[in-house]
Amino acid sequence: MARNDGVRFISSSVKIHSSFLISRPAPFLSALPFARHALSSHLDRAKEAIQGFLSSPPNQWRPKLLCSSALALARPESEPSPPPPRWHGKEDEERVLISEVLIRNKDGEPLERADLEVAAAAALKSCRPNSALTVREVQEDVHRIIESGYFGSCMPVAVDTRDGIRLVFQVEPNQDFHGFICEGANLLPSKFLEDAFHDRYGKIVNIRHLDRVVKSINGWYQDRGLTGLVSYAEMLSGGILRLQVSEAEVNNITIRFLDRKTGEPTVGKTRPETIFQQLTTKKGQAYSRAQVKRDVETILTMGIMEDVTIIPQPVGDSGKVDLVMNLVERPSGGFSAGGGISSGITNGPLSGLIGSFAYSHRNVFGRNKKLNLSLERGQIDSIFRINYTDPWIDGDNKRTSRTIMIQNSRTPGTLVHGNDQFRHGGLVIGRVTAGIEYSRPFRPKWSGTLGMIFQHAGARDDKGNPIIRDFYNSQLTASGNAYDDTLLAKFESIYTDSADHSSTMFVFSMEQGLPLLPEWLCFNRVTARVRQGYEVGPARFLLSASGGHVEGNFSPHEAFAIGGTNSVRGYEEGAVGSGRSYAVGSGEVSFRLFAPLEGVVFVDYGSDLGSGPKVPGDPAGARGKPGNGCGYGVGIRVDSPLGPLRLEYAFNDRQARRFHFGVGYRN
Repeated sequence: MARNDGVRFISSSVKIHSSFLISRPAPFLSALPFARHALSSHLDRAKEAIQGFLSSPPNQWRPKLLCSSALALARPESEPSPPPPRWHGKEDEERVLISEVLIRNKDGEPLERADLEVAAAAALKSCRPNSALTVREVQEDVHRIIESGYFGSCMPVAVDTRDGIRLVFQVEPNQDFHGFICEGANLLPSKFLEDAFHDRYGKIVNIRHLDRVVKSINGWYQDRGLTGLVSYAEMLSGGILRLQVSEAEVNNITIRFLDRKTGEPTVGKTRPETIFQQLTTKKGQAYSRAQVKRDVETILTMGIMEDVTIIPQPVGDSGKVDLVMNLVERPSGGFSAGGGISSGITNGPLSGLIGSFAYSHRNVFGRNKKLNLSLERGQIDSIFRINYTDPWIDGDNKRTSRTIMIQNSRTPGTLVHGNDQFRHGGLVIGRVTAGIEYSRPFRPKWSGTLGMIFQHAGARDDKGNPIIRDFYNSQLTASGNAYDDTLLAKFESIYTDSADHSSTMFVFSMEQGLPLLPEWLCFNRVTARVRQGYEVGPARFLLSASGGHVEGNFSPHEAFAIGGTNSVRGYEEGAVGSGRSYAVGSGEVSFRLFAPLEGVVFVDYGSDLGSGPKVPGDPAGARGKPGNGCGYGVGIRVDSPLGPLRLEYAFNDRQARRFHFGVGYRN
């Protein structure tokens, strides 16, 4: 290409403002006033402007404003303008031979920092000395310099020299980073930002690095289910970066009850303050989708709602949201009937069957308080129980619950006193119990219970007459009276890893008899249970152990009974032994056969640790119980609305075998 004498090149610049609107809003935030676009979108719009400019004829080329650019040819006025060429694409654009390419500052002087000159030169792809360039190729290299992140503006200037056309890229480097200011980030940890910029002090601000920081901040909010993003960023004088973070704030929470059948708004029975008490999302807090989801689950676990939804609604241009909670209430009360099997009766095909009848009210006074009245009746068993539970005491900020209980029960005495008694007249244990318990979570997965329970208990024959000695002349009460009275102070702590039965669980319980009156019993009882599950391929291993000890003067029928469906399988209920102390261990391997059937292989071992003779009257020794035993076998489980139905066939170490049937998981 021949040299163009008297021809000079001028160009407008590509420049990035000192304020960078770089963020990527979440779907919900797109409706809020602080939603912004990413830095890349600004550059894309700049490229679109360049393409639009290049589509016009060359005689219309003029310098553009910021974020658009052009390279124009200015000819002497004496020379006539050539006719407009046809524009078909890059191959038809006019090319100009460039003899030299330089990187300079905005005043045309060499850059003070050689590394910045190297960075700008490395960004160039098309612009090389002794190359013929089009306007488009020059503009693409301008954008490459800007996209390197080190420069706030870049102006290409073509100068006609004696040796040819010199192309000079006049760049304006960004400031050195000396600190940052972050506003509006109430939830974002300050250490998060400090870690993002800790190695940038004293270095030139790189827009690419800043874009990564902004994306990481937005990702921090998104990963935690929070609604927040960087809405604005700018460089202040002195190398100070200012970040503006916008977090959606909860403006108001409204409760709306919907009819179960029509879905139309209706009047609810539950008091609004009962619902608000359960919510962790409060007015004035940052809006968190994850927190709202947990609140929905909490409301559902109250047991009084059939459906719960929370809908966020933006409030104008304020950056706040209103939360509308739609609630569908369940029927609050009703009657029920059912049946079951008593684990304390082992003789006869139907002797262990019991029937039940109950009335329950889930939402007493509209405050989520629970009232349950139940009656269970079998051939020997009978239990009448009244429970009143307040799941969250008003005015308490620790989620403390209170339960008041009254119970009158008659249960068979076979667990401790064996079946031989039934050949010489039946024996049942009658108990009248009343108490109050307070429970609360200590920390995640841990909960505790404190209570006070009074019990009036004694033995009766099959005609209902009180008795104080059994067929073997073993005493049936500790006091020697027809009934034993006990006032118990109770403490229990429970750790549960999850609701799954194979998860880790630990339970510790201690009861202390308080002899406020001389005839009241005084003893201390400690028990513990632990369970740990493992999954290996399709199989699930479950290991469990339990143990306890009683010290003091206690009723013989309160001794630890070992053997049976929930203890050592292969033995009848209580047939291994009964003692002041006990230990039971079990191992199971279960595997899914096909829904809803599951197979299981198990082995159990239990011992009274030699404490059987220490029980008042030695009921285990009088009946020849071994004091320790082992059982093993196989079984199947079927999922049902009542819980797992268990049918197990077990052998014991004394060459006996028996079937066990139970409802629910083994304790």
